[in-house]
Amino acid sequence: MALTDTACRAAKGREADYKLSDGGGLYLLVKPSGSRLWNQAYRFSGKQKKLSHGGYPSVSLAEARRLRDEAKKLLVSGIDPGANKKVAKLTAVISATNTFGGIAEERLQRLEDEGAAASTVAKNRWLLIDLAGPDLGARPIADITPAEILALLQKIERSGRRETARRLRSVIGTVFRLAIATLRAKDDPTLLLRGALKAPKVQHRAAITDEKLLGALLAAIDAYDGWPTLRCALQFTALTFTRPGEVRGATWTEINLEEAVWRINGARTKVRRPHDVPLSRQALDVLREVKEVARESALVFPSIRSNTRPLSENAMNAALRRMGFTQDEMTAHGFRAAASSILNERGFRPDVIEAALGHQDQNEIRRAYNRASYWPERIELMQAWADCIDQLKRTP
Repeated sequence: MALTDTACRAAKGREADYKLSDGGGLYLLVKPSGSRLWNQAYRFSGKQKKLSHGGYPSVSLAEARRLRDEAKKLLVSGIDPGANKKVAKLTAVISATNTFGGIAEERLQRLEDEGAAASTVAKNRWLLIDLAGPDLGARPIADITPAEILALLQKIERSGRRETARRLRSVIGTVFRLAIATLRAKDDPTLLLRGALKAPKVQHRAAITDEKLLGALLAAIDAYDGWPTLRCALQFTALTFTRPGEVRGATWTEINLEEAVWRINGARTKVRRPHDVPLSRQALDVLREVKEVARESALVFPSIRSNTRPLSENAMNAALRRMGFTQDEMTAHGFRAAASSILNERGFRPDVIEAALGHQDQNEIRRAYNRASYWPERIELMQAWADCIDQLKRTP
């Protein structure tokens, strides 16, 4: 006798499993827990087999009958419906891993495994999942065309975010290169889009390069009465003229106080190469002071709110505003321009200054040579700059 929906709803658990048959091999298996599962009994190649169609009421009686009839059609065609279902599941899994979104997640996981900063992973996730995901996420990566990517990039470009569009093209390219390396794509369509976007508008970060005004700023930082970690971060940024993001993410494992060197992990630098920074006596003093402030943190400059998180991206700039310096006058990034300008004016070798700034030399052989040959000069340069800072703070 065929089942009714009322009978399915009324089925309750007993001490042991029992079945309610609907015909054609389909039955509702009722468990002691009360759960109800659709199964279908069938024979294939002389063997008794079972096929699951899901649980009731998620799968209704009508839907279970439809699945039973589809399975019977496969049997008539000489196909084992159970094996066919397994193949379909495997195909779905493989298909999901071959989508742009699936490979993008793999790329993000690799960044984490390689020790990339949390902020770097977050920015890449925003670009790949939030920006590219709605348009490309579900698409098989091998089917994505340059035209599709260009349409996405131009949509972002039209909103005025030229730099974001440029970065997105680059980051999408990293996903395609991973797909190529794992034999899931043959080429990288982003390579054909070079020059297709408008050049981003260059935004020069505000910097004080006048020695007298810079001295006043440096003195104000020393007198800053806010969170000590934040003051130390500003002092350290000024002394090393490294990028603010590199300072915020600095860890004690990167610092060697005995050798007086800060070895920045390549995953955290703009050029994705390790960058060694000689530490002046003054920079070492700052590090020793901040170590006393946050003894339990692996980060050199932890957040005010948590020892496990770095200072926020806007913390140093916000401190500068509280000291009275507007965004048009000075930014945390501006210490790089200030150091470069003053050191060049004072006659230090431009090549050594560029190496100290961590700028990328396009010639790989010259880059490797300069990194080694300039080291003694860079040690002298960093100490001279720290002494210059002390002099500027004393100058009325």
